[in-house]
Amino acid sequence: MAPAHHGRAIRRKRCKRLHLRPVARNASPTRRRCQRHPAATVSGGWLHPAATIASGWLVALTTLAGEPNLSSSMSTFHARTRVARARPRTAKSPTRLGDVARLARVSTATVSRTINETGAVSEATRRKVLRAVQKLHYYPNAHARSLALGRSNQIGLLVSDIANPFFPELVKAIERDAYQRGFEVILAETDYDHERLAKSVRRFLERDVAGVIIMASEVDMPLVAGLARRRVPLVFLDLEVTGQGTSTVSVDYGRGIDEAVHHLAELGHREIAYVSGPPNLSSAAQRLQAFRAAVARYIGPRSHPRVYDGDFRLESGLRAGREILAAPSRPTAIMAANDLMALGVVKACRAEGLSIPRDLSVVGFDDIAFASLADPPLSTVCLPRDALARGATAALLNSLDEGSHAVTPGMVPTYFVARGSTGPAPK
Repeated sequence: MAPAHHGRAIRRKRCKRLHLRPVARNASPTRRRCQRHPAATVSGGWLHPAATIASGWLVALTTLAGEPNLSSSMSTFHARTRVARARPRTAKSPTRLGDVARLARVSTATVSRTINETGAVSEATRRKVLRAVQKLHYYPNAHARSLALGRSNQIGLLVSDIANPFFPELVKAIERDAYQRGFEVILAETDYDHERLAKSVRRFLERDVAGVIIMASEVDMPLVAGLARRRVPLVFLDLEVTGQGTSTVSVDYGRGIDEAVHHLAELGHREIAYVSGPPNLSSAAQRLQAFRAAVARYIGPRSHPRVYDGDFRLESGLRAGREILAAPSRPTAIMAANDLMALGVVKACRAEGLSIPRDLSVVGFDDIAFASLADPPLSTVCLPRDALARGATAALLNSLDEGSHAVTPGMVPTYFVARGSTGPAPK
């Protein structure tokens, strides 16, 4: 057997003849197959051994021919013979906070304070930072911003029925007030369904919201307890719930309904029917209770107004209106627990050829935008959405600032708005 050094000598001679560099025995297979050629440094590629051999022939031929521009020829040759490696095409990296700081010539802390509005920054510096943000198209990462602030800037909002015009108006008012305070609103609708309510709560927890505002009477108390355990502040609109980290914004139904019944009594109405909301909803029960108390006060304690079931939707008002008009004795006025049902009553009256308010007076509740546009314009009890929104966001922010202590803002008042749907009782 030939000694090991004899094999190494043969390899060195072969490499010298082929213009190759000797390769160590422990080199990788790739290195054994492809050696980096000095001339390939310009193009940055790898040369196949055959290309290296051919380059040696080219050197000899150009030398004999007296080629004056050898380097140019070699570069062209290597460009044609190199085996190119595909380079990954990297997308442009996103703009970072440091990029904004460098362009604005300020510290990253100053940029952070300017964007998050968490510290004192001069007006000149603020404008300079905002120009850099605009020029670089910088968009702060919401999750990173939440970590920097120590809390999320998102608020969950649960409502019962987004198809009811009252709720979009309320959502708009809450979103506007929350935006002015630096928060975003995530909306979820329950449609009076406990399963959808549970899914919405899980969605809020997954998004790590700063707090939740709830205006849905079908609240599941175990779910509320779960939110409280996660130390998520809760604000209930028009729903009395007590517990750790919970606040309630109450509505004074009595005042507005009292004014409405007093208005009808002054017009001579003694027979007033009422279309109620779902009996299992707290808001519907409170409105009915306030109506009965007002009737006892202004019509008489022995008066027993007829109450018809509804579900806060226009169709139920239409059904109740037909039922009322089909009764042997007809009332002179009808009050509904919300404007949608009141508009349904108006539709039923018109279908029977009745004139409002000459033959029948109608009163609603909520004062939605459609109320003033109806024909005739609907008299109603106004529940101011702006006041409700301000109370909700103020209670939530107070809970965030004070930890788990419950905060109970003052009651939101209601008031009666007289329009064209009420008139003197028919003789």
